[in-house]
Amino acid sequence: MQRRFGNLDDAWPAGLARRLGAMLYDGFLVAALWILVAGLHLLVVRQLIGLSAEQVGTGLVQVLSLRLAMLAAAFAFFAFCWCRGGMTLGMQAWRLRVQTRDGYSITLCQSLVRYLVAWLSVAALGLGYLWILVDRERRSWSDIASGTRVVVLPRAGKSRRGW
Repeated sequence: MQRRFGNLDDAWPAGLARRLGAMLYDGFLVAALWILVAGLHLLVVRQLIGLSAEQVGTGLVQVLSLRLAMLAAAFAFFAFCWCRGGMTLGMQAWRLRVQTRDGYSITLCQSLVRYLVAWLSVAALGLGYLWILVDRERRSWSDIASGTRVVVLPRAGKSRRGW
């Protein structure tokens, strides 16, 4: 169920620098998550399947299953944060929130589109994020494709208008 956010009049579109800062913070969290996933994958391969240390990571199935598990874990992290409160931990530090154009929390489908297009944006040498610099509404490819936007929230107790 989508929830309506407050502070809609005080929020403004996020620029590239803030987004990159939040991405850096979240990158550290995702790296830690991937270390956990890799450890669990290794545990399954060694203990449950019973492969020797020399056989770990040699088969195509092992490599693909680890990569898929890592991608799925990262998506689960982002989707949970985006759908629940509109923010990852990195976004909280930079006072960013992802929301629909109407100010609601995003859906799981929108999260999936954002996640997949984000990978495409990075694969295109960051062009999907550099798009923020030329778009009048400061939207990235992920924002455009998913019908969402990333906004900067005012500091606690302050509004953009200074009221």
